[in-house]
Amino acid sequence: MKFSPTLAALAASLPAASATIYFAGVAQSGGEFGAWSPTQTRGTGLPGRFGVDYAFISNSGVDTMIDTHKVNLHRVAFLLERMCPLSYGLGAKFNETHFEHFKEAIDYITITKGAYAILDPHNYMRYNDPSSQPFSGSIIGNTADPTAATTAQFAAFWGELASRFAENEKVLFGLMNEPHSMPTKLVFDNLQAAITSIRATGAKNMILTPGNAWSGGHYWTKGGDEANSKWIHKLVDPVENLAVDIHEYLDEDFSGGHLACTQEPKKNLEGVTGWLREHGLKGFITEFGGSNTTECEGMLEGMLGYMEENEEYIGWTAWAAGPFWGPNSPCCTDQRQYGSLEPGSKAADGGPGLYDTVWVPVISKRVPGRLQWDGPANVTGGVLRERV
Repeated sequence: MKFSPTLAALAASLPAASATIYFAGVAQSGGEFGAWSPTQTRGTGLPGRFGVDYAFISNSGVDTMIDTHKVNLHRVAFLLERMCPLSYGLGAKFNETHFEHFKEAIDYITITKGAYAILDPHNYMRYNDPSSQPFSGSIIGNTADPTAATTAQFAAFWGELASRFAENEKVLFGLMNEPHSMPTKLVFDNLQAAITSIRATGAKNMILTPGNAWSGGHYWTKGGDEANSKWIHKLVDPVENLAVDIHEYLDEDFSGGHLACTQEPKKNLEGVTGWLREHGLKGFITEFGGSNTTECEGMLEGMLGYMEENEEYIGWTAWAAGPFWGPNSPCCTDQRQYGSLEPGSKAADGGPGLYDTVWVPVISKRVPGRLQWDGPANVTGGVLRERV
């Protein structure tokens, strides 16, 4: 359906209808670990040692999140360079040992525990050098860079990965984590090629599409002709099971690097929410977070409440849990060691980590009592029930 300018403006101005969150949970960060180098030495940590340099999940942590906190969604990060080693190049040929480790994690979440999982290539729309992420590596599809993987290679990768999970209706395909610093048309072209390749396999799984500019909700309608709001709604999914992947942090520069929460989420999400409404799209906020300050508690409550009140949002995952964080923090601490959202996490001084100071008292209390636990993930939603 196409909106006329007048109808689009009217739709964007209307109050939100009764909203439903179908999916709620946490990002699992660890599959991308072990490749960073302080000297940006290419090849660091590749392919890496599973269980030593990186790991995807802790089974016990997933158990706690699902059984105790009743979450039904985990976003599981991995590196393209491990799934498709540099000796192969990006494409349909995988490191099968690595893939089996990844599939084991996804199967544990979706089959053993009965929850849903987002596949998250944590590569910023880059491939070939994750040693200084998020800035290192060649931009996928950049024809001016002879070392860059092509748009066709990216499509081939997603076609292969989708074919391997097409029969698992509880798997969602997150096309890419936080593309940035590139033409939005190129982001669009890469995303459309991936969607087309996925659907060519017959897979009907829900797809989550990011935007450019770190997929930031606050910036979605900004940037003139480069704005995500000029492009992302033009993506074509023949089975119409495409949702929008949004990230939104609460600190001064929206990076998630700072302790203080100063950016009001309700105000900063107005633009992207109106855009979703205008185009009849649904969104997930798959990265957000805050520290254990009073200001952050209020803003996190506000963001979760905002999603509950606006039907454009159907799911979320907080950043981040993961088995290898130790006392280090995934966000929002000015690099202080306050631990992570991983169950049992402790701060460097042995005190409570962010799991006990942010997840338990703030975020987990906003996990809806009724979520979708059965059937395929779809933008139209499914049957809601309590976790049994």
